[in-house]
Amino acid sequence: MARFKKDARRYDADVGRREIKAITLRGVPPEVAQVIRRKVDETGESVNRVVIRLLEEGAGVGKKQKTVLHHDLDRLIGVWSCEETRSFNRALEDQRKRDP
Repeated sequence: MARFKKDARRYDADVGRREIKAITLRGVPPEVAQVIRRKVDETGESVNRVVIRLLEEGAGVGKKQKTVLHHDLDRLIGVWSCEETRSFNRALEDQRKRDP
């Protein structure tokens, strides 16, 4: 078993409880750097904020992602008559019934 100095052990145990104030990244792949630069340009956020957001997303933590609003079916809104809508809803009701 490896032996550690008492101070080193205490430091290691405390790392998990303290906020990491700074991280230096070396050897960032060009593709990743390009994505970071693109997101900085798109959002107007700082490089630091973009990298933190990407880390949060990758780790599955942080703020809930915004709901993406699509408009590809907008042209269909309001196209059906009232009878077509009722007929469609009746068909859905039949499909939603659970089997015994």
